[in-house]
Amino acid sequence: MGPEPHPWIAPALPLLGMWRGSGTGGYATLADGFSYEQEITFSHDGRPFLRYEARAWLTDSEGRPDRPSGRETGWWRIGADGYLEAVVAHPIGIATTYVGRISGDEIEMASRDTVVTPLAKEVTASRRRLTLREDELTVVTEVQAVGQPLQQHLSARLRRLPG
Repeated sequence: MGPEPHPWIAPALPLLGMWRGSGTGGYATLADGFSYEQEITFSHDGRPFLRYEARAWLTDSEGRPDRPSGRETGWWRIGADGYLEAVVAHPIGIATTYVGRISGDEIEMASRDTVVTPLAKEVTASRRRLTLREDELTVVTEVQAVGQPLQQHLSARLRRLPG
């Protein structure tokens, strides 16, 4: 039993916990698409924000984890009436702030600012859409990077893990 959640995070309470599932990805600059497994954890400490952590593994042709892939961590700050701000950092030298809204079982957010380190790939915009239906979480990520227009990059379906 953790701390009581701040009232403002009420719209996000169904996200709390650990989610795991599989997805597919691709981008205009990649010759082939790819498959991956992903795990996302949302938690809180009683204040009006969620701690967010996601990690992924590329999978082989039989769906077995092959090697580590995307990793990110951050905070989702929730205001009155489902207003959402997020800060997400990646170990590949990218940090993004998002602004969006939680509305029922839909969460949409778009990048406001993206900063990259000198060795990171150029990323200029991104958008995320999460849909929660009972114990299934669908996550779609669009990215504008390396001179390409905004386009879908990742799509995953995750199931809530027990506990």
